[in-house]
Amino acid sequence: MKVLVTGVGGQLGHDVMNELARRGYDGIGSDLAPEYSGLLDGSAVTSMPYVSLDITDHEAVMDTVKSLGPDVIVHCAAWTAVDLAEDEDKADKVRAVNVDGTKNMAQAAAACGAKIVYLSTDYVFDGTGQIPWKPDDRNYAPLNVYGQSKLDGEKAVSGATDRFFIVRIAWVFGKNGKNFIRTMLNIGKTHDELSVVDDQIGTPTYTLDLASLLVDMIETEKFGFYHATNSELPADSGEYTSEGTKTGYISWYDFAKEIFRQASLLGHEEYDAAHLKLNPVSTAQYGVSKAKRPFNSRLDKSKLAEAGFKPLPDWRDALGRYLKEIDLG
Repeated sequence: MKVLVTGVGGQLGHDVMNELARRGYDGIGSDLAPEYSGLLDGSAVTSMPYVSLDITDHEAVMDTVKSLGPDVIVHCAAWTAVDLAEDEDKADKVRAVNVDGTKNMAQAAAACGAKIVYLSTDYVFDGTGQIPWKPDDRNYAPLNVYGQSKLDGEKAVSGATDRFFIVRIAWVFGKNGKNFIRTMLNIGKTHDELSVVDDQIGTPTYTLDLASLLVDMIETEKFGFYHATNSELPADSGEYTSEGTKTGYISWYDFAKEIFRQASLLGHEEYDAAHLKLNPVSTAQYGVSKAKRPFNSRLDKSKLAEAGFKPLPDWRDALGRYLKEIDLG
């Protein structure tokens, strides 16, 4: 199986390429840079085939995909700077990448009979209520420019081909790039008190685990819409409960608390409760960002098991493995 992966300079593309190599598939990485520009960690992606490609250039996309002849396209490339997307001078660029670029990749996939995986987001919903969003729910109401662009990207994919996996994710973290965990660890080193919002609820997604699921998917013909984040324990579970951390879906505050708890257990006492105080605050108290954020980012992932796919592991387990992979300093 030959797989073209866009956005290999980012967190997910990096891990998808390595998962393809681990399973013996032919992975071809792609990004805008003239050569691979992601984490130089010596993993397979750093030496696998690579093509420079501007996904917003329709002709270039069609020619490149035709010449490569992939069986699958895993489309990870995207504009993900949520607040910057709100700037008027960025609107055309955001749409060019997330909508037009996605449409180009989907049309190219259709033209060569390839499957396509498109990574989307919980931001396509309005984030109201407390009920987890189901993957086939069509009550779309994006709160911001980024969310609207990702929704339009979904429509571009489903309108171009029926051989698609549209996979919505949230709160992403991986080795190759910036994320909430790295931000918390960096700030925690220089502060003795932090405030983190506790009224935005969801679950994180470890790109290493997600990459494994995506490759599981492309080995099948089980097309459609899916939700995939790391698993949460049932709300009434008494297992695996860290001190002060809720089971079930969590807030950013809960996530931060568990990050610091696990980091301190790895020997970094600067993150323990005696050295760092963490305060829960509302979104309103924290301050308004340019882009509105959803309060309810709960994603119902039951369709994964129903389709025969293995759900992602518990988020605490994923966090623990991630912290051991990165340099905590």
